[in-house]
Amino acid sequence: MLKKLLSVVLLITSGVAVQAQELNCKVTILHEKILNTDPQVFKDMTKAVTDFMNTRKWTSDEFQTAEKIDCNILFNLTGKISGDDNGYQGTLSIQASRPVFNSSYNSTTVNYVDKDIVFHFTQYGALQFDDRNISGTDPLASNLTAVLAYYAYLIIGLDYDSFSPNGGTDYLKKAQNIVNNAPEAGNSIPGWKAVDGTRNRYWIIDQLLSPRFQDVRSYWYTLHREGLDNMYNKPDTAKLKILSGLPKLSEVNKENPNSILLQFFFNAKADEMIKILTQLPKPDRAQYIPMLMAMDVPDAAKYNSLK
Repeated sequence: MLKKLLSVVLLITSGVAVQAQELNCKVTILHEKILNTDPQVFKDMTKAVTDFMNTRKWTSDEFQTAEKIDCNILFNLTGKISGDDNGYQGTLSIQASRPVFNSSYNSTTVNYVDKDIVFHFTQYGALQFDDRNISGTDPLASNLTAVLAYYAYLIIGLDYDSFSPNGGTDYLKKAQNIVNNAPEAGNSIPGWKAVDGTRNRYWIIDQLLSPRFQDVRSYWYTLHREGLDNMYNKPDTAKLKILSGLPKLSEVNKENPNSILLQFFFNAKADEMIKILTQLPKPDRAQYIPMLMAMDVPDAAKYNSLK
């Protein structure tokens, strides 16, 4: 893996091995809409979530400091749960990226907003999570750690997939395990079930691991390892690799219209696709623009403008 090669170089040049956890996660919590609550609660919440993401060992692999996966999570708390002084609801924005070889550019791998966030948080206690007992004794408290762990495994799985074909399967399955054993409290904990809608945590991981969407994961590797990582040394070959894979994505879209996985993909990759197309002569863009417009409807106007 490219990451391992980079770490060897760093170790040789520094002479020091520095062990680190997998994630370098920055946490922000917006709470302006929450009234009559001590601001210290949100400082403690930020620290607890940051420690949970950055100090927990998520894989069995050894990461060096330079290999840590950069990510950001932002809670936008919009209200309290009725009758629960320690219950909160809102949205969660998740972003992650991985470095591109021979450049200072970081390629976005996750850019998603989860609108189904409810949880219970009590000050002064560390956040607990156990893959074998996800629900715990307090479903709403466990939901916070379940959501965080789900996205940690998703980020890591997609990162590994970008360096080797299907390299993140084990971690995507861990995310699916969380879905299958998610906390339940009547209908008050949304986002984990197929019946909760078509665009939630259940469907993201279901589609990532479904054979129907295998071409999306294959293209994810091609895009990053065979495309972006070769932009410096072989730019023409790299662009061809990236663009030649779009017809397969288009077929997946035709067979699975309006899938959350393809929109999840383009939430992260639309800007890169646009940049690549702008480097082509206008006549050469024509075959790709209709495909991208059909797959990524929210950004259709941006692609259309490239004509």
